[in-house]
Amino acid sequence: MYDRKSSVMTANSADSPFAKKKKSCPFVEEKIETIDYKDTETLKQFITERGKILPRRISGVSHYYQKALKKAIKQARYMALLPFVSEE
Repeated sequence: MYDRKSSVMTANSADSPFAKKKKSCPFVEEKIETIDYKDTETLKQFITERGKILPRRISGVSHYYQKALKKAIKQARYMALLPFVSEE
């Protein structure tokens, strides 16, 4: 849709086939208050195959939980529950 005031093309969510659905935080949806570093199955969902922590824009985690997730992953790595790098 063309906006005459700003002379810029804008994409409305109803009009555009490329409109993206806003990601919601999985921890807020499940009402999880704290992220436990001993829960390695949950933590593995937010780590790539190479061992990197997924960014917020990919995982959809809120700012508050991303900080807690980062801390839990690093603590689990230090306690040898998660690997620092992948096994190649």
